[in-house]
Amino acid sequence: MTSQITVSVAGSERAVDQGTTAGDLFADDRAVVVARVGGELRDLTHPLADGDVVEPVLVSEPDGLDVLRHSCAHVLAQAVQETFPDARLGIGPPIRDGFYYDFDVAEPFTPDDLKRLEKAMQKIINTGQTFARREVDDDAARAELAGEPYKLELIGLKGGAAGDAADGAAVEVGGSQLTIYDNVDRSGEVVWGDLCRGPHLPSTKIIGNAFKLMRSAAAYWRGSEKNPQLQRVYGTAWPDKAELKAYLDRLAEAEKRDHRRLGAEMDLYSFPEVLGAGLPLFHPKGGVLKRVMEDYARQRHIDEGFQYVGTPHVSKEALFHTSGHLPYYEDTMFPAMEEDGQRYFLKAMNCPMHNLIYSSQQRSYRDLPLRLFEFGHVYRYEKSGVVHGLTRVRGLEMDDSHSYVTKEQAPGEIKHLLDFVLSLLRDFGLDDFYLELSTRDETGAKKDKFIGSDEQWAEATAVLEEVATESGLELVADPGGAAFYGPKISVQARDAIGRTWQMSTVQYDFNQPERFGLEYQAADGTRQQPVMIHSAKFGSIERFIGVLVEHYAGQFPPWLAPVQVLGVPVAEDFDDYLSEVAARLRAQGVRVEVDTSDDRFPKKIRNASRSKAPFILIAGGEDRDAGAVSFRFRDGSQENAVPVDQAVERIVAAIRDRVQV
Repeated sequence: MTSQITVSVAGSERAVDQGTTAGDLFADDRAVVVARVGGELRDLTHPLADGDVVEPVLVSEPDGLDVLRHSCAHVLAQAVQETFPDARLGIGPPIRDGFYYDFDVAEPFTPDDLKRLEKAMQKIINTGQTFARREVDDDAARAELAGEPYKLELIGLKGGAAGDAADGAAVEVGGSQLTIYDNVDRSGEVVWGDLCRGPHLPSTKIIGNAFKLMRSAAAYWRGSEKNPQLQRVYGTAWPDKAELKAYLDRLAEAEKRDHRRLGAEMDLYSFPEVLGAGLPLFHPKGGVLKRVMEDYARQRHIDEGFQYVGTPHVSKEALFHTSGHLPYYEDTMFPAMEEDGQRYFLKAMNCPMHNLIYSSQQRSYRDLPLRLFEFGHVYRYEKSGVVHGLTRVRGLEMDDSHSYVTKEQAPGEIKHLLDFVLSLLRDFGLDDFYLELSTRDETGAKKDKFIGSDEQWAEATAVLEEVATESGLELVADPGGAAFYGPKISVQARDAIGRTWQMSTVQYDFNQPERFGLEYQAADGTRQQPVMIHSAKFGSIERFIGVLVEHYAGQFPPWLAPVQVLGVPVAEDFDDYLSEVAARLRAQGVRVEVDTSDDRFPKKIRNASRSKAPFILIAGGEDRDAGAVSFRFRDGSQENAVPVDQAVERIVAAIRDRVQV
């Protein structure tokens, strides 16, 4: 007689035969690709034990999509080694919207190579190979993978150490037990295998044909420029062709909105190679955009009770030891400079210097909250592979603020900052948000990357969570994503085409006040330690501009547009007339230009459209005779014979009221 065990499925207990697998429970639902057993993702071949709590995971769910994409990455690796037998394997994790796999190959992959690999992958997928999990010890893994030098480096890195080894390495060796996944054909023969933590799909057939290899690029092994350069192949995979097409359509729209291309077309900024990666130049029109944003944010901070300060770009290293950033943050700082036997660093953050301002005089509880703010220029040595236009730079300007409060004031100050952040983002046209609560990693080797006691972290996290929950916005957990000195709330904003960007942050810091010995005199005469709340509304000005360029596709609302009005005379005879109209607009503070070039009128109109100015004013003989202008709008529509007084009033009102046209 077969013995039975009891498992819990969808909240109800079921008696099943011993040896039943997770897949047996969900055999009738082909959309189930893995199971969550006791909170851990498991293959459907996983045998269940008495008392297990089992949940189905669909291919359409985030965890299911990750498994689909991870399995597709393995199929890619198999196809590469079948097509290029000398290729050696790096790592192949799922990533947002897709996957990648790194390879050591003699020559970089070409677009034709990617097409060949797609065909090879489809052939593998169509054969319906299964993924079979096999546990191995370190010695057996080394013997089996003797020809894979990069895999050999990862063997022995289990648990939390895997994540420290390289981004994505946890999918290879992140568990407590090394495992190899064999690809088995229908005859039962093992045709390929890879070191992997898993889980995987039951069969390659589930991948179907809704995948695509997107591009290849160079990538250093384990992210270090000291290591060999591998070839990284990026791909995407979706549950069906319709979702793949929708994703590719989104990419096409994103390409049209690429802030690097639009920035060049609109003459906003550039990235000269002679300066170095991640160091943008703002041209006059980009300078206008940047100044308008800064002026707005500066006044908003003053209105919210902040005092404007200024700090230098460089400091002796002792300051960053006191703050705790050295050695925690040194890898992302530019190398030290030596002067008179002292080491100096370009600052990567402003908070240590704000602490010096706080400590420059004795403080009382009556001074708190004390709110300090600056546009601080900081420098971060981002790896060359992640530098990207304005959205990931090495030299950046932050609207950085720090509030010094009593512990009792902290919840109210965090709410004040969160309300401030959300109102600012809404003013710039971003109004679809959710919040992310970043906490420290409570497990494994990464826990020692965070300073402070368990009690301090628990108290700070509880305060942030309470305020975030009270906001009514969706709150998503981000375990391990905190700063080393305290937890944070991040505002995640969705743009016009649904992409999510991390924008503003509010961080609770109990560590730096202690390290700097910051104090205030309490009402009872005792000396107390303040809490420090970090907040950045734009984050990086550069990044925020890049996001806005893509959000608006360069078509900024009138108040923000570098050129708000562009005058286009039908012929040279009307240059002076439009220049007079422009002068009236300038007197009202409007940013206006008139195209008096020798170009013919049709070309001027094409150039005006590319400029993306909110208002194009056209004037010919009838307009001049009537004391009027014609409006041409961004959608190509036109309104003729608008009296100049009315035109000026409409433009000024649109700018004042911050409307989008």
